[in-house]
Amino acid sequence: MFSSRRRLLIAVPVAVIALGAGLFAVLRSTGDRPDEPAAAARVVQPGAPGQAGRTLSPAEQSQLPPPPSHTEADVRFMQRMIAHHAQALEMTALVADRAESPEVLLLAGRIQTSQRDETTQMQRWLAERGAEVPGPHSRHAGHDAAMPGMLTPEQMGRLRQARGREFDRLFLDFMIRHHNGALTMVQQLYAAGGGLEPAADRFAREVDADQTIEIRSLRELLTKLPD
Repeated sequence: MFSSRRRLLIAVPVAVIALGAGLFAVLRSTGDRPDEPAAAARVVQPGAPGQAGRTLSPAEQSQLPPPPSHTEADVRFMQRMIAHHAQALEMTALVADRAESPEVLLLAGRIQTSQRDETTQMQRWLAERGAEVPGPHSRHAGHDAAMPGMLTPEQMGRLRQARGREFDRLFLDFMIRHHNGALTMVQQLYAAGGGLEPAADRFAREVDADQTIEIRSLRELLTKLPD
């Protein structure tokens, strides 16, 4: 369902990983000739972050719990992250007419593409589970105030008024804060008991990985800007 992109393991408790049956990779292999029977399924249980996984025996496989379903924490995470991404898209939409640095323009374009794609994925996830699907520019009651990294109306006003070098520096600074807020939201998801459903877990990990990489690029570019 979700696109295959960069992965970054989040340090969730080992107990959560063990319970997350949806994270088990089922690898099937068949013989080289058509008349050879298919080999038995091989289930690999991932280890804790930084540790190797292990292959489960047939007896252990029979004891595996069914894949966990999504939770209210997952739904709330997706709905709130749609609004969070919407503001990032509002920020990137300002770049073309205001930025001075070509590198800022290029990086903003990459962020815009990734966040549009992720918004579509979140909307699809919610629709497939019968949950309310907010529009990309909707605002749920209390979400703006509660979501980490969201810019205030005053900060958005400053960004709209800025031009040239001043805009570049302000955009990079605000986007770093915004991305850090998204990382906090991922941490909050797991702290609330969400992220056990395989698709929700995979998406949260992708958001964490992508925005961590983008934060590094934003910071590097910020240090290169002339005073």
